[in-house]
Amino acid sequence: MFKSRISLIRKLALVGGALTVATAISGAAMAETTWKIGWTTPDAPSDPYAMTAHYLAEELENAAPGKFKLQNFSNHQLGDETEMLQGLQLGTLDAAVITGTFIGNIVPSFQLNDLPFLYGSYEQAHKVLDGKAGDIMFKQLTDKGIVGLGFAQAGFRHVINNIRPINTPEDLKGIKLRVQPSDIFLDSFRALGANPVPMAWSEVFTAVQQGTIDGLEIPIPVIYSSKMTEVNKYLSLTNHTYNALAVVVSKQSFNRLSSDEQQAVRNAARAAITRQRKTTSENEAQILQKIKDTGMQVNEVADLSLFRDRVSTIYDKYRKTIGSEVMDAALAQVKN
Repeated sequence: MFKSRISLIRKLALVGGALTVATAISGAAMAETTWKIGWTTPDAPSDPYAMTAHYLAEELENAAPGKFKLQNFSNHQLGDETEMLQGLQLGTLDAAVITGTFIGNIVPSFQLNDLPFLYGSYEQAHKVLDGKAGDIMFKQLTDKGIVGLGFAQAGFRHVINNIRPINTPEDLKGIKLRVQPSDIFLDSFRALGANPVPMAWSEVFTAVQQGTIDGLEIPIPVIYSSKMTEVNKYLSLTNHTYNALAVVVSKQSFNRLSSDEQQAVRNAARAAITRQRKTTSENEAQILQKIKDTGMQVNEVADLSLFRDRVSTIYDKYRKTIGSEVMDAALAQVKN
């Protein structure tokens, strides 16, 4: 009888221990927050969108070990950027790396970065977007159900095409260019003499390949990662706009986190963006050489003032749309 009681006690202890372990494992699993993060370009090492997503995952692990897991959905797996914005607002998508131009469709102040030749350097762009102008833009975005964590960098945008190198505005005359779906882009390139066409990114490669359009405007890293070298002959370094990548999360997903977790996300995003900007800037010269090695013809533009003069009226035309407070904050920074 005594032995049987001891045996029963041992069994209960084992069961209890197993339950404790199971509870601990279950608790650990429940503690991990799994987020879907999307972007529209390839999941390539040098791609600035992909780099941002991967750096964010790494920095989240540093800031909150074991707390977050990011599931990556690249290359339009979750739709185009407009569809991803809708997913963020509805809470069906947790996070995304989205071109600022598309956010401008729901928060007009984000069109700031579409203003032609606003920034003279990456440092100027960072100063503006990390300062008052960026704060205003993200506050307005929060009202739309999306939390902004900061702006990563795709780089300055340049013209690529199959007709001719671009050295002066006259060289753009009649060239059918895909541009970002933004009124500012359309007005700017019309003023420069081109024939701009708004088009979803997912359609662009085929459109160039089939001759539906003559070319497009795009940052250097994305030219290479998206294999645009295969279907375009000329790259002209026009530096006409800065391509800011907004790192954003659904307000619904963000609000489910504790205050400590929310701060960890913000800290991780800031660290990821700092790394990503540094890496993309350092990589640009190497990627440009790789583009040249494919046989694509690359030319510097000697006098950008010729282009600036053609688009000078754009600033006044869009001041009200973007908002005077944001524009003034940005202009004050770039003049310093």
